[in-house]
Amino acid sequence: MRKSVTREYYEAILVAVILALFARTFVFENFKIPSGSMEDNLLVGDHLVVNKFIYSPHWNTPVHALLPQREPRRGDVVVFKFPEDPRRDFIKRCIALPGDTVEVRGKQLYLNGVLQEEPYVVHKDPVVYPDSPMVPPSLRLRDNFGPFVVPEGTIFCMGDNRDNSLDSRFWGPVPRSYLKGRAVVIYWSFEARRNDWQWQGLGHRLKQLGEVVLHFFTKTRWDRTFRLVR
Repeated sequence: MRKSVTREYYEAILVAVILALFARTFVFENFKIPSGSMEDNLLVGDHLVVNKFIYSPHWNTPVHALLPQREPRRGDVVVFKFPEDPRRDFIKRCIALPGDTVEVRGKQLYLNGVLQEEPYVVHKDPVVYPDSPMVPPSLRLRDNFGPFVVPEGTIFCMGDNRDNSLDSRFWGPVPRSYLKGRAVVIYWSFEARRNDWQWQGLGHRLKQLGEVVLHFFTKTRWDRTFRLVR
């Protein structure tokens, strides 16, 4: 018996929704940059595709064979649950792996005693604070940290905007189980103020959507569209 056109459309839409929900839950998810901690690599208003599958458990199934998996690597830009409030998501760069020794001396990063070349890092404050108890911890730890050995089952993460990043220097390493995925590509970038993409109530969200509709063509950063995250 031939299905009705309505039923065929209904089934097609249902399958599409199920596949979309599956992909969002297990494979890919979007993420918006709300702050400047990853400047100038990632800007406020960048919308990213996050590969959620890459750090998932390695199961021997056909689906897993199609989607490559691996452990986090130094240099990966990762999205994770904030250790001090797992309801919030953070994005930083993986700097060190379990067993690595991390040290910051006068804003310079040393990994296992070796000075690191970090072309993606910016320092927007020229002042280098000394490692002195007279200096507030927020500034002392910013410019001088460690040495610290990364514990097993964790990674050490820092923002590319080193002078304006709340990261593992201040709240410790990220548990491996808190990793949600690796940032892959910027699919859309829209000029926005810092923290403008964070939830601030329905009224603010409606105002935000109205601004996007009115200024979509003039405030979209077209040169950042489909840019790979490095």
